[in-house]
Amino acid sequence: MGLSVATNVAALNTYGSLARSDQAMQTSLRRLSTGLRITTSADDAAGLSISEGLRSQISGMRQAVRNAQDGIGVVRTAEGALGETTAVLQRLRDLAVQSANTGALDGTATAAIRSEVGQLYAEIDRIAHTTTFNRVPLLDGSFDRVFQVGANAGDTIRVTIPANGLAFDVAGLQAATALDGSANVATSTVPAVSAAQGTPAPGRLTLAGDYVSAGSYANTYRSLKGTVSSGNWSLELGSVDYTGAVTAQDHLDRLNATVAAALGMPVTPFTAGAGGLVLTGQTPGPGSTAADAEALTPTYTGWLNVDAAIRWVSQARGHLGATENRLDHVVSGLTTTAENLTASESRIRDTDMAAEMTTFTRAQILTQAGTAMLGQANRSAQSVLVLLG
Repeated sequence: MGLSVATNVAALNTYGSLARSDQAMQTSLRRLSTGLRITTSADDAAGLSISEGLRSQISGMRQAVRNAQDGIGVVRTAEGALGETTAVLQRLRDLAVQSANTGALDGTATAAIRSEVGQLYAEIDRIAHTTTFNRVPLLDGSFDRVFQVGANAGDTIRVTIPANGLAFDVAGLQAATALDGSANVATSTVPAVSAAQGTPAPGRLTLAGDYVSAGSYANTYRSLKGTVSSGNWSLELGSVDYTGAVTAQDHLDRLNATVAAALGMPVTPFTAGAGGLVLTGQTPGPGSTAADAEALTPTYTGWLNVDAAIRWVSQARGHLGATENRLDHVVSGLTTTAENLTASESRIRDTDMAAEMTTFTRAQILTQAGTAMLGQANRSAQSVLVLLG
């Protein structure tokens, strides 16, 4: 073979091999140190694209799990509050049974029962209007929210508390239950007028029914239930004693006498007719405001059909329980799917440490061998000096 010193072809060939071996070793070192097979798009462009898509989906699912768990928290908060509402309703039912035992109750005991009923009504309203989750009301009939429970648009669950949009306060319970018509009457109201609104005038509340016709008035008066209020006084209609009343006027007198006793002064606020029983409220005074007129306008609060209210609240709690179970399944499903997608992403992107260590060892040996051979190739040109000498 020819000998030359201008170009050391053997050294160049050896250097090229050494460079490739060193590059392979550097790649293996990077993969071993990071634990990733794909550290740049040059490692596997298609694999990088697929794995990034999987990472986005996995991250979205993990957030969706947290969203669903928030939903479970909302449902449990609402259901817990309704559990207390049920307890209050059960107590109201006990009081209703107790108040029906008129043979053993005097006026003081009856008043005590009415007082507790009023407090329990107030507690039902308080629970309905103060139960919140992250300052969002849950039981006032306004809760209608959508929970994002998936990684993609449209993966949602809608939760409405309750389904019919009624609050779980006393008014809502009355509206939601099938009320006994003999216990609650239809009403109409004419608001009072304050001095700020014009010429002061009293408000009027009309309880529908025939209170004067023979054959009708006795049952109409005696079936009255619920509470009428005007200004700072109120009257439980069921507490009026009509014993001994014969005529329609007798019944009206008994009703007005009960009001007079409650107020401690003579007053005849009720007037009766074939179209209804009219309660005239107090007239707002000089300098009165719209708020004063509203406070003096007579109002009617019907009795709860407690059994029906318990059934309705129980149905709502059952619906919430079913929703919680659904969200539990959502969390389980998302967790399992995220685990499987994570495994898939790992197979694409992670380094097989055993295989990569084998590749690194081979590249390391080749680099060492190439370095040694490059040294030999560089020294081979020195044989020309023998000829020159």
